[in-house]
Amino acid sequence: MDIELVEIRDFLSQHPPFNSLPSAMLDQLPKRLIVRYLRRGSAFPPNDEPAPQCYIVRRGAIELRDAQGELSNKLAEGDCTLALCQSDAVNQSALTGITSEDTLLYLLPCHELERLRTLSPTFAAHFDQSVSERLRQALAQIKTSHSNTDLMTVKVRDLMSPRLIDTHPDTTIADAARLMRDGRCSSLVIKDKANEQLAGLITVRDLRDRCLAADLSPQRPVRDMMTINLHTTTADTPAFEALLTMSRLNVHHLPVLHDNQVIGVISTSDLVRFQSTNAVYLVSDIHKAEQLDTLVAISRQLPALQIHLMSAGATGDQVGQAMTAVSDAISQRLIQLAELTLGTPPVPYCWLVGGSQARREQTIHSDQDNALLIDDGATPECAEYFTAFAQFITTGLNACGYVFCPGDVMASNPEWRQPRLVWRRYFTDWIERPQPQALLNASVFFDLRSLHDPAQLFLSLQREILHSTQTNRLFIAYLAANAIKHRPPLGFFRNFVLIHGGEHDHTFDLKLSGIVPIIDMARVYALSAGIPEVNTLERLRAVAGSQALSHNGAANLIDAMELISTLRVRHQTECLRNGQPVNNFLSPDALSPLERGHLKDAFALIATLQEALGQRYQAGKFG
Repeated sequence: MDIELVEIRDFLSQHPPFNSLPSAMLDQLPKRLIVRYLRRGSAFPPNDEPAPQCYIVRRGAIELRDAQGELSNKLAEGDCTLALCQSDAVNQSALTGITSEDTLLYLLPCHELERLRTLSPTFAAHFDQSVSERLRQALAQIKTSHSNTDLMTVKVRDLMSPRLIDTHPDTTIADAARLMRDGRCSSLVIKDKANEQLAGLITVRDLRDRCLAADLSPQRPVRDMMTINLHTTTADTPAFEALLTMSRLNVHHLPVLHDNQVIGVISTSDLVRFQSTNAVYLVSDIHKAEQLDTLVAISRQLPALQIHLMSAGATGDQVGQAMTAVSDAISQRLIQLAELTLGTPPVPYCWLVGGSQARREQTIHSDQDNALLIDDGATPECAEYFTAFAQFITTGLNACGYVFCPGDVMASNPEWRQPRLVWRRYFTDWIERPQPQALLNASVFFDLRSLHDPAQLFLSLQREILHSTQTNRLFIAYLAANAIKHRPPLGFFRNFVLIHGGEHDHTFDLKLSGIVPIIDMARVYALSAGIPEVNTLERLRAVAGSQALSHNGAANLIDAMELISTLRVRHQTECLRNGQPVNNFLSPDALSPLERGHLKDAFALIATLQEALGQRYQAGKFG
């Protein structure tokens, strides 16, 4: 095949629906295409084409306009005009316009397109599938491609600690021991000072057997006791193979190399931890914890849990449910420890969680949002107890990795530690006077979930809140206007709108621009219908088919949420594996062409439903 035809084939193989064609058919397709060049300002479709064609944009841009001449859409690289070949197209005149740039097109005669549909059921299915169905298929593919659940398939790099603790041979044994203590590691890599190459290794067992038991002075250099002539493994070695090597050599640690450079150590403990990292096991251990230090130690397994879940092919929702189950357990155990430390509470109370924990959508990259609802029978003397109580729990959560809320939305803040009467006044003010701060508060406090509420203080309050939101159309209109402020990062050309400059150059924020819009819309739907669910998917399922949202609209948002949240968790997991700070900023370059297409579909669905929500409540008047 000529190099030009190969290039065309490769291009088509990266863009739907042609990427679904069998390889043999793709090989033949370039020969059936017509290549056409249109200068900027040319009519589209070209007036001189004698027969209907499917136009595939290779390079350039086309503006499509409606009957009134208004811009209705734009076509960019990879887009195609399948509707021009479909006899049941509602209004083919909507696919007319002009080229806004010099444009290179591939033309596929409609009879050739129909022939491909006849020969390839998979290709034909693309024309019958809804966007929602394509998103479900994409999610299934992502789950399958990342399903590695045992040591036979998981790589060493997925299990080793991402942080390398090392020193040089002249370090004293005492200082080396302190490094191991501060780094909370069971081994220490020794590097040659001159070339940074692996020189040796010491372990906790070495400190016992070769130093303390051998009466070797801790002030001697670590070179006097380190193991040399080490066996090593590589980052891409299957974990099972590394385990066999350790068993055969009767060692418990193997330095890990990548490009002949030591990047970490894998231990038998890492392998055992992977096999036992399970939310059920962690929650069981949490409930047995007698002190904060134990909870802190358990919480350090959360990165491994998220990695394990993604390796097992979990979706974003499943990861969120599991990670939240652990944070709920830690919070509940801290509540119990607080009562053991401070004594019996003077009056009943309810510990509330908000934000992603309330929605059961937490990931490894979550801070804490919480509040305290106190019985109205509390006296001023009760304040000292509940101040200490809230401080005990929020400080404990911070120690466990759930960092203090940057906005101070925590029970340790007196504003969010109040009797029921005050909370009732708060919500009444927010609903009846929806000022900007009230709408900001809505993102946390209208997603509250009770985590510890023996007296059921929150239940009756929640019923009152939902009755008020359901009957206050003005509040819902303001909430709807606020919900459509975060737009998906998709431009006119169906290109991603990326951040330019700074730390996150050439990325988009999957959470703020993809997940938050769905969360915000689901909140509007739920509060307008008086529905108590706070999990986003549960809210969408509960309102499906109601006046607030159609069955189809709910299904589309559920599929979009699942796809985007799964891509987000997958990105976070890659950060964990690479020892990088976890964030929500994804580069399109990290996605396959097919994933980019599906993500654009998801963003387009969100934008469409945002427009519908805005029109329903005339949100433009309230934004």
